[in-house]
Amino acid sequence: MDRDSGPRVRVPEQRAPEKPGTADALRFTVLGPVRAWRGSELLSPGSPQQRALLTALLLREGRTATAGELIDAFWGEDPPSQALATIRTYASRLRKILGQDTLVSESGGYAIRTDRGALDLTLAQDLAAEAEKARAAGDRCQARTLINKVLGLWDGEALASVPGPYADNQRTRLEEWRLQLTETRLDLDLEVGCHAEAVSELTALTAAHPLRERLRELLMVALYRSGRQAEALAVYADTRRLLAEELGVDPRPELAQLQQRILRADEELARPADEPAPAPAPLKPAQLPATVPDFTGRSAFVAELGSRLATAEGSVMAVSAVAGIGGVGKTTLAVHVAHQARRHFPDGQLYVDLQGAGARAAEPETVLGSFLRALGTADSAIPDTLDERAALYRSTLDGRRILILLDNAHDAAQIRPLLPGTPGCAALVTSRVRMVDLAGAHLVDLDVMSPEEALQLFTRIVGAERVGSEREAALDVVAACGFLPLAIRIAASRLAARRTWTVSVLAAKLADERRRLDELQAGDLAVKATFELGYGQLEPAQARAFRLLGLADGPDISLAAAAALLNLDPHAAEDLLEALVDTSLVESAAPGRYRYHDLVRLYARACAERDERAVERESALSRLLDFYLATAAGVYALERPGDRLADHREPTQYSGLTFADRHSAQDWLYTEANSLLACVRQSSGPGAVRRAVDLLWATKDLAESGANSKQYEAAAITMRDLARSSDDARAEGRALITLTNARLVAGRFDQAERDAQRAMRLARAVDDPLPSCWAPNDLGIIALYQNRHAEGEAYLEQAIANFRADGNRPGEASALCNLSRIHLAMGNTTSAVALAQQGIDIYDELGHALRGANGRYALGLALTQSGRLADATEQLHNALAVFRDSRQRLWEGMATFRLAEVDLAAGLPAQAATKAEQALAVLRGIGGEWRRGNVLTVLGQALKDIGQPGRAQVCWREALDIYETLGSTEVEAVRKLLAPTLPA
Repeated sequence: MDRDSGPRVRVPEQRAPEKPGTADALRFTVLGPVRAWRGSELLSPGSPQQRALLTALLLREGRTATAGELIDAFWGEDPPSQALATIRTYASRLRKILGQDTLVSESGGYAIRTDRGALDLTLAQDLAAEAEKARAAGDRCQARTLINKVLGLWDGEALASVPGPYADNQRTRLEEWRLQLTETRLDLDLEVGCHAEAVSELTALTAAHPLRERLRELLMVALYRSGRQAEALAVYADTRRLLAEELGVDPRPELAQLQQRILRADEELARPADEPAPAPAPLKPAQLPATVPDFTGRSAFVAELGSRLATAEGSVMAVSAVAGIGGVGKTTLAVHVAHQARRHFPDGQLYVDLQGAGARAAEPETVLGSFLRALGTADSAIPDTLDERAALYRSTLDGRRILILLDNAHDAAQIRPLLPGTPGCAALVTSRVRMVDLAGAHLVDLDVMSPEEALQLFTRIVGAERVGSEREAALDVVAACGFLPLAIRIAASRLAARRTWTVSVLAAKLADERRRLDELQAGDLAVKATFELGYGQLEPAQARAFRLLGLADGPDISLAAAAALLNLDPHAAEDLLEALVDTSLVESAAPGRYRYHDLVRLYARACAERDERAVERESALSRLLDFYLATAAGVYALERPGDRLADHREPTQYSGLTFADRHSAQDWLYTEANSLLACVRQSSGPGAVRRAVDLLWATKDLAESGANSKQYEAAAITMRDLARSSDDARAEGRALITLTNARLVAGRFDQAERDAQRAMRLARAVDDPLPSCWAPNDLGIIALYQNRHAEGEAYLEQAIANFRADGNRPGEASALCNLSRIHLAMGNTTSAVALAQQGIDIYDELGHALRGANGRYALGLALTQSGRLADATEQLHNALAVFRDSRQRLWEGMATFRLAEVDLAAGLPAQAATKAEQALAVLRGIGGEWRRGNVLTVLGQALKDIGQPGRAQVCWREALDIYETLGSTEVEAVRKLLAPTLPA
């Protein structure tokens, strides 16, 4: 087998070994080309024969090699007559290079004297020994890290190009050791739950070493834990057949036992090892908010909750739920307890505000995605469905000690998927509802503070000196606050900021507010009265900022967006926001980002309804929408220079941010995604719907990223319905195109086609150039996917004409590249190559990096079918690099899949299988079932070619099920692949 088609161990490029010593110390490598360094200078050992002598001496690890041993190493049983003289000549030359003290003569032979750490092989041996000790001690993560370091010392084939029988034997030995280390590392991968990532590497390794049963065993476990039980069993069947054919033996007992465990759906096998060890996350999450420095009282609750959390270190998974009314201090208590319990959870702490008291509670699916990322899971490995995410989340937590703080939960149903499932972890939940239906939870009902605790909190904020002389007035204040910590904190912060006030003045003011609000219930009365007190003492500009900022939906707001909403420059806005933070009316979520407590947000909106004219409320939200649209349109223009959206979008009165490069623009887009989409959803006022739809259009990349695809589609549906209900055909047509885009990403082509057809009809009716161009372009893509080639060609030719009429050159390039794929499907490879190249030329001329990658993707497909495989590989690799850099998971997965097709056409099935597995991993949760069926079909073909026909059939059967469910035309092609096994 060609070496390039073998497995690729994930190792960095080798450099000179970095060991302590003098600047001119000698260092050597043999785990690759045999090299020598003096300090940073690379030395030349001379001829291949001199390298062979150097190799023989280095592998002795300081021991003397006799002349006879060296002659045998060089020539074996047939040495030349002048062998001894030749050895002496080589030694003399090496001594001049290395120095007299390094290559020494003794006892009729030679030896190399260096420090042990000067040779990469001895360094590798020492690291491997440390890894064995770490694994024996139960520290799998450390063992895995050390073995990866060992494997990282290899730089290709050991002793590369060194001649002689001794070098041949040592090369074989070192390659076997490398393979054993790889097996150990993969075994550790499975123990810590990285089974999905291991499948692609094991697929390649089993192809390169088909008779190595240990690799087959690891592959079976990896597939089984990835939910691919049928494939795991097929690996056993393939192995049994191969061993019978090649060696006339049955699989070893361990492999047969593993097959039986898989047949029984063994739950123990489905889980990683139970040894306590942290999972291999690149970062240990530490997401707890800062605890308040003046935390007061609650000592009984702190002790009770702390005791429960400490038990998670033993045999149970502790769940504690803290319930109570808003403002009672649930979050403050939970954060304080969580910080005190950190020592029991050395592997990290996760935190989320579930926004359960708001109109849009956080979706468990979204929260799980963010938790998995924080735990080190790549976006490409995060599955689509809630159940799959929850299962992966529990597997990732297995063997770790992590605390999860679920703040502000709506109900038990929201948090059940977020609970860990193994010993060592704990969840601390806060909610306004008592979660009696949460099985196994330890419930804590948090009431208001006692008078003593309330007075103590008030005193800590205001100061003992001021409170001490007016104790009775202070008691009146905390009583007026209903002994609620949030109310007390706001009132005390207001008093602390006014040195001329006395406590009595504060008590009198608060008493007046209470009389005005006597229609409210007692608890809410105290909170609202306190809010009124704080709000009433704000400067006019601060009060305006407080009530207007409360109008914006979304989890938080950036300083720049807040400045737009308030119609202020950022410096003035920051001064106001920081003043509101000082009064505890606003929280600082992070530098430059602000948020409200949910109760305070409701109060701020009530103030806005009461104290702001409707026109000013609408103007504030209009400025916010303008800011997001102007900024997003700038991001869009950076990604798509020359696109006509800038000329056809709704005008904005408020300017947005500008960015120096596309990367900073992308960072802004993905950071603001939730706030952007929230702004879209709440933009229902007169004149706002069209701008909100254009904002969706300008943020199309969110749909293709995978991270925000579902939220984007939901926002598009909202805007379609709003536009339709307001009888705005132009807005509805554009909203339908954004919805078409989202549904194309999800692989729901029938829905996408209906949306695009209606968008095209509406666009014609109102003469809107944007959907007039993009609707036929999208319909052409859909027709391509559904094998309606003539129809697709007509749509795309119409799109090209419309783009040209509008002067939209990037759009024209897109349609040309799509038409290339239609021609390719019709067998016209020459025109397919030409059309794709035309599109690329336009993109390159305009400086389109991302869309230029789409053009190279299309060209790669055409070159593959034309048989120009090297050129196709180059184009697809270039496209893949841009897709990864642009965070476009859909296209990253598809480009990887197309590279698998190239490898298959090039007769490199092992590489094809590896890339197809990687594509499946990237496309989890995005792209839809039809694309998954395509990847499975190619994976099956690659597996068949590497001698795994049983597993290939499993892939094809799954693909067939997908195509039959969708009614796709690919059914017949897959049936032919399965023809020998399908019933007549």
